[in-house]
Order: sequence, then C-alpha cells, then structure tokens
Amino acid sequence: MANLNVAVIAPNGYSKDLGKKGTVSDITLYDIKQGADTVTLLEPTSYPDRLAPLFYSASMSDRALVVVEAIDAKLGECMVMLHSAGVAKGWIVLRNFIAPEQLAPLMKGTVLESYEIVEDDATAIREMLLAAAREGDRAAEDIPGAVPVDHFFNVKGVGTVVLGMVTRGVVRRHDALTALPTERIAQVRSIQKHDDDFDEAAAGDRVGLALKNIGVEDLDRGIVLSADPHLKRTTELSGTVELVSFWKHPLKEGMVLHVGHWMQFVPARITSVGGSDAKRPQVTMSLEKPLVHPAGSRAVLMYLDGGKLRVAGWLPIE
Repeated sequence: MANLNVAVIAPNGYSKDLGKKGTVSDITLYDIKQGADTVTLLEPTSYPDRLAPLFYSASMSDRALVVVEAIDAKLGECMVMLHSAGVAKGWIVLRNFIAPEQLAPLMKGTVLESYEIVEDDATAIREMLLAAAREGDRAAEDIPGAVPVDHFFNVKGVGTVVLGMVTRGVVRRHDALTALPTERIAQVRSIQKHDDDFDEAAAGDRVGLALKNIGVEDLDRGIVLSADPHLKRTTELSGTVELVSFWKHPLKEGMVLHVGHWMQFVPARITSVGGSDAKRPQVTMSLEKPLVHPAGSRAVLMYLDGGKLRVAGWLPIE
C-alpha cells in the first residue's frame, strides 16, 4: 500500500474536488484512495493569519501542489517555506493567465525551479497524484517508527486515538511507544490507515493509532510517539543557519524565533550570533521546550514579527 503526502498551497477548499474531506482544524486533510494506493492532501486552512499551519503542511509532506492565482507576498512566503522545509518535488498550477516566465524570477534558486507546471484539471491532477503515490519516493527502513501527533481525541468504546504521519521506520500493533519528549509509555491497540485496519504502518503512511495507558490530557500536538532510542531531545541548538536570499532581517542576540520540526513549533531565543557571512551566521538558540528529532535533520526557522516574510531559513541539526 503506497501513500503520498502532498501540501496543497491553494485557495482554501481547492482539494475538495480532488479528494474526500477528513480532519478539519487549522489544517484540513483530504484523502484520495484508489485500490491500495492513497494520497493525503494537507491544506493550511488558517494561513496566512497564522504561519504554523503552513509550516505543518510543508513539513509533513513529500511533495507540494501550488496553485498560483497572483504573484504577491503571500505566494513568495509559501515558496520560501517549501524551500526551507526541503519539499524538493511538486507541481504548479497557473491561473488568471499568469505565464511561467512571470513566475520564474521568484522561483530562481529555490526547490520550485524543479516543479512541473500542470493544467488545472481536477481529474488529471488526481490521477497524477495517485501515479506519484505508486512510484513510492520513500525507502522502507525496518527501524522503530516515529509518529508526530497532529490531532488527538477520545473515542467512546475505543479510548485515546491519535492521528499523524509515520515520518520514519515502522510502527506495529502492540508496540510500546514513548510520548516524547515525556517519559510516558503508550501501547498501540490498533492501527488504521484511511479507515482500514492494519498490523503495521511504515514511513509515509497517514495513521490513526488507538492507544492504551495514556489519556488525551497527557498529549499535545507535536508529541512524537516512538520506541527509537536514537531520537534526541534537545533544548539548545547551535549551528550554521542557511538564511534564504529574500530574508532582510539580521539575526541578533535576544531575538525570539520559532523552530519548526515535524509537528513541533517551538519558541527559541537566540543567545549568540557569530561568523563573517551574514547569510550563513553561526547561531546558538535556547528552546522553550525540548525539540524531538533524529540526527541529520533540519529545523525551519521562523520570525513571526518578520512582516510579509516570516520564514528566515533553516538550520541543519545533529
């Protein structure tokens, strides 16, 4: 069973012609299913009023579908987010007689340069997404899985249920998972993928996990369920920041950024800035709460007081 997660950067509700509406909050999810192949579409419903939903949609996606109705600051910020989150593959739909050459200067030097321009045809796009799901970008790793929680609730007769994406490894029924960054242990009672029951789920799958030994009061968005002993819990980050070319604000000591990783959106204060390259400063940050991450990943840096562009770039984290 192949699944593809796609960030849909478009007018709210664009995905209703592509798939079936599922979970609705500050992000809205839609499902496409054909036989064993599935696609999960993520729309950042509360964006641009809130930046976090745009980050969540990009962070948890393998690819992006960008619908361009106007060339403006909002589009620019979305492009910078996709670039900073490393969403390297995707498609672009042009509306309102916008020509590719009008968009080219904005995409230059970003991941969107490699995106394919496609027609605004819902049937064709749906088939294209299912075909991409069948291709399967992710390599299966038989390591303990990790599921960042995006929604959670209590179901009568079932108990605690969490929704999320398997970002790495494999999660199996009866696994004992730690709700990181806490020490609380939950056991997987059952696994659902697109309303069907399974014994396991692998990287890329959208899952609903029924859990025991944990209540909804013990959970929060961004908690990572995993038995992987190699996942880190970090309260300080240091390294070379890759600022995007459009970023105009110098990073300064005392500045409060938000660090994004998986479904985590954590305030962080810059405690030191160094280096001779203004576009690649050496930065140390103190985080408000622990950030859960594997070695060799990246964190997106956002500055909510940045005006029309609130995405600064990213930081490789070890």
